Amino acid sequence: MQAEPLKKLVVDALDDLKAINTVTLDVTGLTDVMDYLVVSSGTSNRHVKSLASNVCMEAKKQGQRALGVEGEDAGEWVLVDFGDVVVHVMLPATRDFYDLERLWAEHPKPDAD
Repeated sequence: MQAEPLKKLVVDALDDLKAINTVTLDVTGLTDVMDYLVVSSGTSNRHVKSLASNVCMEAKKQGQRALGVEGEDAGEWVLVDFGDVVVHVMLPATRDFYDLERLWAEHPKPDAD
């Protein structure tokens, strides 16, 4: 599956279970590792786990399996890696602390002298 439809599938799966503040970042100009970074929050550890699980289930229905899933045990931050699309589902406090959106935001290039 191409990156764009996979990104839509991920966002829809998160929306289905009422994810909070889902943000999609196009990081194609920042890295060759992935095209999109999707960051979302859940209201509790259980909600975070359910959101990540739903993303995996919906992708599997479309024949797309995650390359890896990390953090399901604790449920504070679950990462789902689809290669071109990487999904981070976090508790709000964890999300605020790591601030991935700011970290991956494209910074303006310095002026050349």
